[in-house]
Amino acid sequence: ALLLIDATTGVTEQDAHVAGYILDEWKSVIVVVNKWDAIEKDSYTMLEYTEKIRNQLNFLDYVPLLFISALSGQRVDQVLPMALQVEEDRHKRVGTGQLNRIIRRAMDNHPPRSGTGRPLNIYYVNQVRDDPPTFLLHVNEPKLAHFSYIRYLENSIRKEIPFVGTPIHLVMKAS
Repeated sequence: ALLLIDATTGVTEQDAHVAGYILDEWKSVIVVVNKWDAIEKDSYTMLEYTEKIRNQLNFLDYVPLLFISALSGQRVDQVLPMALQVEEDRHKRVGTGQLNRIIRRAMDNHPPRSGTGRPLNIYYVNQVRDDPPTFLLHVNEPKLAHFSYIRYLENSIRKEIPFVGTPIHLVMKAS
């Protein structure tokens, strides 16, 4: 999906709502900021605008941002190559060995905590599908995995395998 944002108005409530639908459907996305030519700029404008969008759409922190002007054609030629890169990453396969090394490192750096006193044990992880990339974590008890820890594991995977613009799905399975 291409989420088109008007640079003159910024991220609206409706934009965030549509972004939520995109995420709910597990679709890959690029945020395209149009009318960039209508913005008064200095050397920090793009950086500041990027930070503002990242804060407003914080649940889409993995998506690329493109600043374009449909009127002047500025950077419009970057949209299709970026869409092709996102599509390629959506179908990326990762080996079980590499995934397990990433998860082990993440667990060594930040062991999972449990409110029940029972520790979460992750035995191994493998990729069970692409489109979107879905990873199955074989654990002792899925309900011991707090959503913040699952997010941490997702970020650990993304740090080594970016999956640009593509959501990744982590599924816990009792083994």
